[in-house]
Amino acid sequence: QVQLVESGGGLVQAGGSVRLSCQTSGRTFNNYPMAWFRQAPGKEREFLAGISGRGFIIEYADRVKGRVTISRDYAKYTVALQMNSLKSEDTAVYYCAAKVRDYGVIIRSAGSYDYWGQGTKVTVSS
Repeated sequence: QVQLVESGGGLVQAGGSVRLSCQTSGRTFNNYPMAWFRQAPGKEREFLAGISGRGFIIEYADRVKGRVTISRDYAKYTVALQMNSLKSEDTAVYYCAAKVRDYGVIIRSAGSYDYWGQGTKVTVSS
């Protein structure tokens, strides 16, 4: 069973950076496309970045492109999200997600992902 555990959230000043990490339960994860989403209070879950199973395809949401970087470490079974130039509107709970099947494209719909972590909260203070 795939399990995902996010970490790295906290209180960050506007303009600062944060690096979120998603620890997966093991080798099975290495075949799965992964993505990061976030959800602010009263808003829908929002796609931020996705990476294919083998890491060859990476996509970012337009609203965060240039400020975020997704990466994965196959030896450690982790996927990370680096976020820079943080703004107050980046305040949200951040989730990593895994999709069992890799269709060769990055899926941006939250409903298409099979596994989710519990989330890590990022609060940006202005």
